[in-house]
Amino acid sequence: MKGNEAIGEAAIRAGCLNYFAYPITPQSEIAEYLARRMPEAGGVFLQGESEVAVSYMVFGAAACGARVFTTSSSPGISLMSEGISYIAAAQCPVVFVNIMRGGPGLGGILPSQADYFQATKGGGHGDYRMLVMAPASIQEAVEMVMMAFPLAEKYRNPVIILGDGLIGQMMEPVEFPDHLRSEPANNDEWATSGMDTRKSDTRNLVKTLFLNPEELNANNLILKAKYERMKREEIRYESYNIDSGYSLLIVSYGTMSRVCRTSIDNLKAEGLEVGMIRPQTLFPFPEKAVRDAALKKNCKVVVSIEMSMGQMVEDVERCVQGKRPVEWYGTCGGDVPTPEEIMDVARALVGAT
Repeated sequence: MKGNEAIGEAAIRAGCLNYFAYPITPQSEIAEYLARRMPEAGGVFLQGESEVAVSYMVFGAAACGARVFTTSSSPGISLMSEGISYIAAAQCPVVFVNIMRGGPGLGGILPSQADYFQATKGGGHGDYRMLVMAPASIQEAVEMVMMAFPLAEKYRNPVIILGDGLIGQMMEPVEFPDHLRSEPANNDEWATSGMDTRKSDTRNLVKTLFLNPEELNANNLILKAKYERMKREEIRYESYNIDSGYSLLIVSYGTMSRVCRTSIDNLKAEGLEVGMIRPQTLFPFPEKAVRDAALKKNCKVVVSIEMSMGQMVEDVERCVQGKRPVEWYGTCGGDVPTPEEIMDVARALVGAT
């Protein structure tokens, strides 16, 4: 399947029957696909008048206890960021998918990874975080989408799937694992699902306004404790060629990591050992895995390779804590570095140390 269509189907297989969206390249095929599939599955699709409107549509649906998601691309997620902050503050579970395009500004429609800061550092206002997952294949995108809904409900927090334009536009074989199907959580304790429906005498109120400073501080401490729990329980990453005596460690994610994997295999045939850590969650970031891999005996230098002007490299530097040199290599605008380019970078870095 095409990546965008597989993402849409994965949401339905995950038990999500509520989807609101606004078209923007390179993710518009998700909305196109679900405009047909949601009614077939007994679900609801509604195109909002803007991304801002969509963010509050999903907020409203989630506040009522519905399993809901939306998709967009880069500047569309920027427009949703105010709503995302409200959703996080109100502790509502929503899944977002960002199929990234180049920027800043309107930029271009080709693949990019330049929304790393936006996703991992909180693109909107206030102290909030999202659980951020980064697939490297369409199959992994399918699995992460299906996992995202129960995770959003577990933490009552937005979860975002961060894929570049290639994830949305290329085609690969996919399966929809039965074990990842799930039923929506029972949200009667907090959702505004109606007192009669819940057979309750207590009103549920979903809110984000805390005019009393002590109450606002207390709510933020609750959120912070939740993010710390994510750091303990939800870190995911893949190691590649880490058991070898590598002299260079690559940290890369998403589509870019697939190019790096090819480069590592080719360099191995030349006699140059290179290891890689591929974060599958960007928040929480696999700090210990990166640090431990960087500090292995033969490792001389670490490089963050990404399709941006250097965003994830800041997290890599934070992990390594100055104990190894940390370099960056990347491109923007839709040009994906080739395996040969990565091999040249690796040779130069190892030679320089």
